[in-house]
Amino acid sequence: MVLLREGMCPGLDEGLVRRLRNARVKTVEDLVSSDIEDLAQKCSASYQALIAIRRVLLAQHAAFPVSGADLYDELLSSTAILSTGSSALDALLDSGVYTGEITELAGGPGSGKTQVCLGMAAHVSQNLRQNVVYVDTTGGLSAGRLRQMLRSQTSSDDEQMEALQRISVHRAFDIFSLLDCLYRLGGDGLRQEASGGSVKALIVDSVSAVIAPLLGSRHHEGMHMMSQVAIALKTMAKDFNIAALVTNHVTRSDEGEVRPGLGVSWSHVPRTRVLLERLPAAVGRPALRSATLIKSSRRPCFMQAELDLECWSRCESATSGKRKLDTVDS
Repeated sequence: MVLLREGMCPGLDEGLVRRLRNARVKTVEDLVSSDIEDLAQKCSASYQALIAIRRVLLAQHAAFPVSGADLYDELLSSTAILSTGSSALDALLDSGVYTGEITELAGGPGSGKTQVCLGMAAHVSQNLRQNVVYVDTTGGLSAGRLRQMLRSQTSSDDEQMEALQRISVHRAFDIFSLLDCLYRLGGDGLRQEASGGSVKALIVDSVSAVIAPLLGSRHHEGMHMMSQVAIALKTMAKDFNIAALVTNHVTRSDEGEVRPGLGVSWSHVPRTRVLLERLPAAVGRPALRSATLIKSSRRPCFMQAELDLECWSRCESATSGKRKLDTVDS
């Protein structure tokens, strides 16, 4: 379901949106399935205006049939694979993170989710020369840490600053701010974010931080908001051919099994899911994590890899990333 918002189409202003909501018409589906004549009387609105709005919304949101062959040709021509900057994680993900899809990293505190997000942002910006949109919902993003990662890949201050300029940071500490950010980016926002190139990666760290608090006593409202975030992320990934990387917390089942949070409904949103877990510290290598593939359409599930979180801070990661450039459509 898509919420009705001011400016979605000509004639849908703030006053009309408010009157529609008072008439219990809150989504596009509600409006297009309503009796327009009856709705015009309830909202004190022009019948002709509502008909025009309904026609525009149907054109924007209705699904039109396409053949499977056309979809497959589109997939082959548009899909790109972005290296994360970690050879171990790339191998687990079948070469990297795919555009047009949502990839999820799930893990507890200290599992390395934010480190992977920062590392991928630095790698895509510096080595692939692509723009990155980074949405921070926890305050975990550190510009200093990003600069440190970039220093390991290039000694040029100018190149480091250029790479930082290709990373656009947005902060959204509640669900409404996150939705507003995604809606703005889904309009002309992504094109405006690109400075002399295209946005190829959207990182949201963490999606669960703003959704999980709503899944308690206000369960129905939280589920509705979660579905709005899922629709926005999927639409942006598909329409703009970008790779969406999100992070999620974990919970434990009654049997003690660790699993991603946000429940069964959210589990259908990401195309690929990776569970990160801390490994016992080793001498000289304290930043090891276990990465387990728990959902994938390309590789067998429950494959595992040992992930070194310091790989983004070593110069060797820069050379490995160069080989991925040919897989990215600028």
